[in-house]
Amino acid sequence: MKIAILGAGAWGSALAVSLSARHEVRLWARDRAQQDELRQHRASRYLPGIALPAAIDVASSRAAALSNAELAIAATPTAGLREALQGVERGSPAAWLWACKGFETGTGCLPHEIAAQSLPQGVQAGALSGPSFAHEVARGLPAAVVAAAHDAAFAASIAAGLNGPRLRVYSSDDVVGVELGGAVKNVIAIAAGIADGLELGHNARAALITRGLAEISRLGTALGGRAETFAGLAGLGDLVLTCTGDLSRNRRVGLALARGQALDSILASLGHVAEGVQSARATLALARRHGIDMPICAAVHAVLFDAFPPRDAVERLLARDPKSENR
Repeated sequence: MKIAILGAGAWGSALAVSLSARHEVRLWARDRAQQDELRQHRASRYLPGIALPAAIDVASSRAAALSNAELAIAATPTAGLREALQGVERGSPAAWLWACKGFETGTGCLPHEIAAQSLPQGVQAGALSGPSFAHEVARGLPAAVVAAAHDAAFAASIAAGLNGPRLRVYSSDDVVGVELGGAVKNVIAIAAGIADGLELGHNARAALITRGLAEISRLGTALGGRAETFAGLAGLGDLVLTCTGDLSRNRRVGLALARGQALDSILASLGHVAEGVQSARATLALARRHGIDMPICAAVHAVLFDAFPPRDAVERLLARDPKSENR
C-alpha cells in the first residue's frame, strides 16, 4: 500500500518506521529544516536513537506526499488536524486516518467531528488509536492499536492492511468510544502522575485508574460510545499505559505538578504536546453539559487552571461520600 504520513513528530515518525517494512511510505514534515534533517541524517529529533529506514521517502511538500497515495495518515496533534485535512479533494487519496487524540482547542471537537467538517463527502476515514508509545513502536516492540470508522467494512479493511507482526491492528466501528477513550485517558494520566508524585502508593494508583475508567465510560456512553469499547485497547489499554508508563507525557505533567512546578514551566520543558491539559477543559465542559459526574477530571481541572493545590485535590476526592461502585 502507498501511504502518506502527514506530520513527522514522534508518532508520525514511529508509524513511518513501523509501516515502511511492509508498505511504500512517504513522510512529510511541515518544517523545512526538519525535512532536511530527516533526509540528511535519517533520524528524527523526536525519536532519539532510532534510524529512519532508507525506504521512507521524505516528501518535500504536502502535495508530493499525497500524490498517488492510497491512504493518508494525519499524525499531527489534534490542534493541527483541521489544517492537515484542508483542501483535500475526493479521491486524492480516497482513504484517511487520523492518529491524534484529544479535543480541538476552542471548538471542543473530537477528531472525527473535525474530519466531518473538513473532508469531502464520500471520503472513507477513521481514527487510529490505542496504547502505543511512539519510541517503542519505532523500536519494533510489540504493540496493538485499533482502527475505528463508522463504516465497519472500511475499518476492517484498513486494519487488515496495516496489521503486522509487531504492530497488531484491530478494527472497530465505535468511533466516538475510541476517540473519547483516547482523549480523556490523558486527563486521568495527569491525576495518576500527581498521585505518584505525592507518593500515595500503588493501591491509590490502581483505584485511580479503575475509577478513572468509570468516569470515561460514563461520559463515553452518554455521547453514544459503547461500554465494551472502554474495556478494550482504546479504553482500558490506553489508560493503563498512559497512567503507568514513564514515557507518558501527561503522567509527567502530573508528577511535576505534585512537585509544585508551574504549569507553564512544565509545558515549556516537555518539548512535546501534552494533550491532557487541553482535554481537561473540554472534558469537564462536556460532563457538565450532559450532567455526568467526573470528580477525578474535575480535580485535575482545578489543579491545572484554578491553582488548587494537588494534595488538597486528593483530600477532596478521598472525602467524597461512599456510593455504589456501579454508579
